[in-house]
Amino acid sequence: MSIGASFAVAMVAGPLLNSWIGVPGIFWLTALLALGGIAVLLWLVPQPVISRVHRDAEPIPAQFRSVLRNGELLRLDLGILVLHMILTATFVVLPLVLRDELGLAAADHWKLYLPVMLGSMLAVLPFIFLAERKRRLKPVFLAAILVLGLAEFGLYWLGDGLVALALWVFVFFAAFNLLEASLPSLVAKMAPPDSKGTAMGFYSSSQFLGAFLGGLLGGWLHARYGLQGVFLFCALAAGGWLLVALGMKNPRYLASYLLPITPCDARAAQRLAGRLTLVRGVAEAVVPTGEPVAYLKVDRHALDEVALEAFAVPPKD
Repeated sequence: MSIGASFAVAMVAGPLLNSWIGVPGIFWLTALLALGGIAVLLWLVPQPVISRVHRDAEPIPAQFRSVLRNGELLRLDLGILVLHMILTATFVVLPLVLRDELGLAAADHWKLYLPVMLGSMLAVLPFIFLAERKRRLKPVFLAAILVLGLAEFGLYWLGDGLVALALWVFVFFAAFNLLEASLPSLVAKMAPPDSKGTAMGFYSSSQFLGAFLGGLLGGWLHARYGLQGVFLFCALAAGGWLLVALGMKNPRYLASYLLPITPCDARAAQRLAGRLTLVRGVAEAVVPTGEPVAYLKVDRHALDEVALEAFAVPPKD
């Protein structure tokens, strides 16, 4: 939610900041915000008394090969790459459409972005509820990719009207926000219980690689084929993504669960993992050798927490 909110604020604030401090000023402001982030990390984030490896929250080099061989996770990595490639490429040219084709000054672009962003965020809430609570994540996810491609086709066939453009940008952001919210959830559901941190590391790297490719290809396509060339490329990219996503498995609606345990050797760890999977509601259990935590995938609605906590080490006073 914080990532989405920062993106929405930046979309609205960018044109205003450009009119006040210019592009160089925006880069200086970015540098100051980065320094502010360092200050928050140093002085506001508590320093842990004991630092341990948590496989669900950080990359483990020994897991790189297995994660990169996981077809479901690679499909999701491709998805976030294509999504941010489309986003960046679209916004290479969309401000030019507003300024040069429709006569909307750069300082006034926020007047379009603000209502469109707010409206699209509200519009996706019922679909997020349908996907997660009603367990219809895959069909909602596929439909959002299709709508994203249709929005790009709409921008490709765009006429001369500001209202028409605002409508297609609204549709674009509704699909984008839904996909941006769904993809991390899918990674968490698809990743093995002890590999979520590693899986999310590759996912995040794919996201930023997609933004890089979007800027690179968006600029090149605009120089060679014009505005419509960029929108057509984005529509085709969404279509290709949809074809790949059709083969996605239906996700299991499981949550991650960390259970504090007494560190044990390899044989004891294997036995404990087998016993944990016998607890009602536990779908998967990984007990790493010598680590004080077991990594589980559980069905929250069916989980027998009393039976599970019997395996836990009581917290120290």
